[in-house]
Amino acid sequence: MKKILCVVGTRPEAIKMAPVILALKNEPWVDVRVLATAQHRHMLDQVMNFFGIDPDIDLNIMRPNQDLTTLTARLMLELDDVFLSEKPDAVLAQGDTTTVMTVALACFYHRIPFGHVEAGLRTWDMQNPFPEEMNRVIAGRLAQWHFAPTESSRQNLLREGIEDKDIVVTGNTVIDALLMTAVKDLHLDIELDDSSRLILVTSHRRENFGEPFRNICRALKTLADNNPDIQILYPVHPNPNVKDVAYEMLGTTTNIILCEPLDYAPFIAAMKKAYFIISDSGGVQEEAPALGKPVLVLRDETERPEAVDCGVVKLVGPNYERILLEAQILLDDEEAYKSMARGVSPYGDGKGSERIATVLRDYFKSKL
Repeated sequence: MKKILCVVGTRPEAIKMAPVILALKNEPWVDVRVLATAQHRHMLDQVMNFFGIDPDIDLNIMRPNQDLTTLTARLMLELDDVFLSEKPDAVLAQGDTTTVMTVALACFYHRIPFGHVEAGLRTWDMQNPFPEEMNRVIAGRLAQWHFAPTESSRQNLLREGIEDKDIVVTGNTVIDALLMTAVKDLHLDIELDDSSRLILVTSHRRENFGEPFRNICRALKTLADNNPDIQILYPVHPNPNVKDVAYEMLGTTTNIILCEPLDYAPFIAAMKKAYFIISDSGGVQEEAPALGKPVLVLRDETERPEAVDCGVVKLVGPNYERILLEAQILLDDEEAYKSMARGVSPYGDGKGSERIATVLRDYFKSKL
């Protein structure tokens, strides 16, 4: 029996890795071990609990307001110990966090085959998003298996010299998780005015800290003031660079509801209830189109261009005027809204995890 170590560090990683872990646990040839770095503690735990996954190893790496240098160094040292004791035959990790980059590098040092889930996303700008673009480029150089979510991602990898035989277009496993969840009876447990159209907001990215985030908050306040018949629901990230500013600038606006970060299932419920979404989240860009919800993305560039090309996602950046303009169009122009609310998902059919499990099964069977 082969041992595969699946590593998760943050809530988005847990969401996208959960279907992969569950698919591998159904395979009789593999011993699946789950490592939680807990780069994000609470937000990781609630997703793992929702999917019924208990980590076998927990590094509990999170520290208040931790910087990237310290986080990376601590992760490398902890992963070194884990790999020496576990001796996995392969390691899987997803996405573009510091956890993923350090896992890829530690696998390289230990000569352990590494599989990169959601491989090939690129903006071609190392500073945007920061540090995610660098993280996924490094992971991409070190991976043995590149599980690309889309054909566009595959082309990015080919452009970087990755061999075609090492790339498999699987679809994005976030759609696997979404389809598993959306069919359930989900509850938001936040009192909302059902007569008002709901705008769901998420904003937490590091590159928007400071004045860009203040511009976002100004736009949200103006949008709420100009449209008393809407409600804005904003689950606020706990990072003080976000939380302190959000509560300072938006906390007294009557039709803006600020709350703690939502667990995964209530967040899906909020997306289903929303009229449209304003977000800088990568996962939301993938999930919301599948639910028929337009997304205004608070970034100037995206590594997920497929939804933009389909016309169901629009880039507005952390730009006060553009946020207001595009949001007001969606509120006022029914045809413009319908053109973005088409339920088109370019990110998969919900079977990505099965494809990943098949690739690994075929690889290890060929080694017997």
